[in-house]
Amino acid sequence: MKILVIGSGGREHALAWKLSQSPHAERIFCAPGNAGTAEITENIAISASDLETLVRFAKENRIDLTVIGPDDPLAAGIVDLFAAERLRAFGPTKSAARIEASKIFAKELMRSQKIPTAEARTFSDSSAALHYCERLKFPS
Repeated sequence: MKILVIGSGGREHALAWKLSQSPHAERIFCAPGNAGTAEITENIAISASDLETLVRFAKENRIDLTVIGPDDPLAAGIVDLFAAERLRAFGPTKSAARIEASKIFAKELMRSQKIPTAEARTFSDSSAALHYCERLKFPS
């Protein structure tokens, strides 16, 4: 199995390390990767935000599974793009990634579903935000 891990942080290093232990992992690429992933995978000089080039790489190299680590490409819809090209990708769709990508959306969802969450408000005016902060009571 050929695997592509997208990202360059510690999360991606951990994913690549664990995936490399699978007897099914024939070859692992990491785009763009880091010094740690270079020790266990083949780093590819493609930015995690360059979705079209990542799709092209996956197709040209017959990648069996792509694992996406960073939030930004998930929020940009990389899983949807891979699915449209009939490529397997592990990660949430653009719609599902919204809960992580937008704190406003997450808070509104939690409120509407009565999920306990810390008090929060959204402001477009800094003076209104400061006034709100002045009224808050913090535990002693």
